[in-house]
Formats: sequence, C-alpha cells, structure tokens
Amino acid sequence: MNAADFVKVPVDATPPPGLTGPLLGLWLAGRGDWEAAHDAVRLDESTAAAWVHAHLHRIEGDLDNARYWYGQARRPYTTEPLEAERAKIAATLIEDLSP
Repeated sequence: MNAADFVKVPVDATPPPGLTGPLLGLWLAGRGDWEAAHDAVRLDESTAAAWVHAHLHRIEGDLDNARYWYGQARRPYTTEPLEAERAKIAATLIEDLSP
C-alpha cells in the first residue's frame, strides 16, 4: 500500500493487516476514531509513535501536548493542514517499511 491509498481508504473499511502501531494510529485517526488511534500509540516509545501522538493532539486541539510530542518525535511543530500532515506522516512511515 502506498501513502495515497492509505489516506483514501473508505471510513468503513477495516485496517490493512500488519500495520505497525503508529500506522494503525494514523489510519484510525483518518477515520475519526481518536480514542482508538491514541490507544494504538500511547504506550509505544518510538519516535514514529511520538509523531503520530503529536498529530493526534493537534486534532484534539491540545497544542501544548502536541508540542511536547513533536519534541519526543524530534520533529518541528507544524501548523500545516491536518490532512497534509497525515499524508506526510503516512508517506514517511510506509517508506520506512520498504525493504
């Protein structure tokens, strides 16, 4: 699956098998399930999970918490549109899975 397909999956679809926690969280966030998305990343200590965690707190509107998680992800805080950021995160995480 490429990033464009990842972000365009219908809302009622089931997640693709084998997603990492960060990708699952991002996938769930794109379908409006913030709680499940947060659950998918909150215990994961990777920088990828922290980046998704930051994105989730931007969605929530908790910008101070988002800034903290961008720091944990070693990523700059952003104000780009959420959809654009979600696509960027997906592209990076999917690329990281490529052999």
